[in-house]
Amino acid sequence: MASLFSPTLMLGSLQLGLIYGLLALGVFISFRILNIPDLTADGSFTLGLAVSAVCSVAGHPLLGLVLAVLAGCLAGAVTGFLQTKVGVHPILSGILTMSGLYSINLFVMNASSNISLITAKTLFNGALFRLLGKDATSTLVPALIVALAVGLLFWFFKTHLGLCIRATGDNEAMVRASSINVDGIKMLALALSNGCVALSGAVLAQYQGYADINTGIGIVVVGLASVIIGEVLFGRRSLSFGLFSAVLGAIVYRFIIAIVLKIGIFPAFALKLVSSIVVALALSVPAVKHAIRLRRRKKQGRKEAASC
Repeated sequence: MASLFSPTLMLGSLQLGLIYGLLALGVFISFRILNIPDLTADGSFTLGLAVSAVCSVAGHPLLGLVLAVLAGCLAGAVTGFLQTKVGVHPILSGILTMSGLYSINLFVMNASSNISLITAKTLFNGALFRLLGKDATSTLVPALIVALAVGLLFWFFKTHLGLCIRATGDNEAMVRASSINVDGIKMLALALSNGCVALSGAVLAQYQGYADINTGIGIVVVGLASVIIGEVLFGRRSLSFGLFSAVLGAIVYRFIIAIVLKIGIFPAFALKLVSSIVVALALSVPAVKHAIRLRRRKKQGRKEAASC
């Protein structure tokens, strides 16, 4: 039991959870705020990974994060364009963009399926690494990036544009009747969502020291699992609480995955299966709670009827 909750395993899960917290923020924007099932994440995550890796090899790791966000935003805007201007179904538009991004990602990586960053300069082996050491740097860097992202998103969704995005997700017809450009709002929201997803991939590339073309496969399930787990455990009483719960859900998700793999119930290659099971269980919790409440009300009603 002690080895199951070893400091190394817990710290590694925390670090990865923070990185995937950025992914969860992106998925939260599309799935929860905008209420659009966006599958572009599988491609935009790898796009951020690829851009970050190439820039790190060139000696510009910080620039790699910025360019990764911009590239992810562009990918999301393309998906939004297909949805709003071409009339493609939201799910199909995400699949089309994701499929096209596979070739673009290979182009960014110079037709190589894997890029090593062992000798490259990254945010995790620079001055902060020499000052604080590996563990502290690997925790502090993603924590600072997540804090900055959450702060900026919280501020943005309080602005006029942010409120328009939230209103579009709640009642699109009302927003359209108010003469607001709903198509532009959707494109902006999907761009913002995939920018966060790409940032997650960019940080992960520098954290793990390599970029692989297949890393993003099924990553939207990870983001959705994080969002659902966060809502089940911590709730979503407000926007700010929803953002924090998405990040906390990503951390809890990584803890769950690490513990399950450590126990040995599933082999390492069954990670996607474990993710799917976790999502299914998390999604079933609200329905189970509702069924329990309904049963209690019926039982209480029978007792009151019998007493009369």
